[in-house]
Amino acid sequence: MAGSDENNLGVVGPTNAQGIHYCGSIGGLLGGGGKFVVGPGQNRRALSDINRNVIGAPPCPCAVNKRGSSGTQTDSLNKVICLSTQAISDKNPPIPVNRPITRKFAAQLANNPQLLHKEVKKPVELRGSEDCYIVDAEDYKADSAFPVPMFVQHTESILEENDEMEELEMEDIAEEPVIIDIDSRDKKNPLAVVEYVDDLHAYYKKVENSNCVPPNYMANQSDINEKMRGILIDWLIEVHYKFELVDETLYLTVNLIDRFLAVQPVPRKKLQLVGVTSLLLACKYEEVSVPVVEDLILISDKAYSRKDVLEMEKLMVNTLQFNLSVPTPYVFMRRFLKAAQSDKKLELLSFFIIELCLVEYQMLRFPPSLLAAAAVYTAQCTLCGFKQWSKTSEWHSGYSKEQLLECSRLMVDFHQKARTGKLTGVHRKYSTSRFGYAAKNEPAEFLLEAAWS
Repeated sequence: MAGSDENNLGVVGPTNAQGIHYCGSIGGLLGGGGKFVVGPGQNRRALSDINRNVIGAPPCPCAVNKRGSSGTQTDSLNKVICLSTQAISDKNPPIPVNRPITRKFAAQLANNPQLLHKEVKKPVELRGSEDCYIVDAEDYKADSAFPVPMFVQHTESILEENDEMEELEMEDIAEEPVIIDIDSRDKKNPLAVVEYVDDLHAYYKKVENSNCVPPNYMANQSDINEKMRGILIDWLIEVHYKFELVDETLYLTVNLIDRFLAVQPVPRKKLQLVGVTSLLLACKYEEVSVPVVEDLILISDKAYSRKDVLEMEKLMVNTLQFNLSVPTPYVFMRRFLKAAQSDKKLELLSFFIIELCLVEYQMLRFPPSLLAAAAVYTAQCTLCGFKQWSKTSEWHSGYSKEQLLECSRLMVDFHQKARTGKLTGVHRKYSTSRFGYAAKNEPAEFLLEAAWS
């Protein structure tokens, strides 16, 4: 043992190649070349590295550190150890050995490689071994000498994704801001009257109830009923479309008819005359180019004369006391669509829904502002597939989702029956490309299911 360096703490082989230090270390130790003098304990640590790499490391490239004059014996020993390590590492899972590889054991392996198979008998006791021990995941992070295993990185990435999703959910839970100034984009548009628009709509909301009709006024009519009213308005919607009149004219026409019939008994044969005259008055109030009386007589199949139209015109304006400037659902629709930041598709669908309500007598029990808000809400639900009513829309309309649900469910019911009902003028109008085929949207039936549940 005089020539053995096994117990010399100052001797260690060169480790000049990363990843092959256990092969190079043994080769350097057994070679007859020079010696490296390092701090105490390094020799034992190098052997522990050898043992760890044999147990679970990936296969090392069989590089050989040739030093000194004992080349043949050193080369063969290095090749045996690398091939043995390669054979162990290729198996999945790696087969552990039950003893560390020392210099003596390495020399025995060189002379008799079959000893390797005899020694591999049972898994190593991890907690009882000097060189193999369990390292916690946090220790991998703290000590840069230990690379983070792939499964630890994968687990950490999943946890980070969960944290990000929780942050997004918290952002969704956060209450959405209310946009008070929805007219900022129209400040340079003089027709938008941004300086007065809030006061105008506050006034509209204040006086709308004074211009509403009793929802049961047909009880005072002896010769007409609500079905006749529906037929008249459905016909007027088609006339309005053929004459290409502005939207405000249609809503004012319906308002004049209801307000007049609520206070003036009308025989059945003059009901169409009331409708034609109401359209003429609304055109004079809203249109730039007004249809002539003869055109209105012609569309009514010459059932009335020019004198009949003019006499009915005088009767109506005197009965209504020339009060034609009333807030209709149209003025509220424009405001609420703006608050909802609508596009063309939502706008057309909203007008389709509210025009269905113009024909229905039972919808007279709702004020114009609620009708408009419910139409926008129903259209949003139809397009999105879920209940959608922003805080901004609620603030500018003054109605919450709960206040709109009753009216909205009736609108969904009208939408379902629009194509197959007796009065299909609105459906035909909004089934054209000019109105974006809005009538072909599927109704928001889930609003009805909420009512039944």
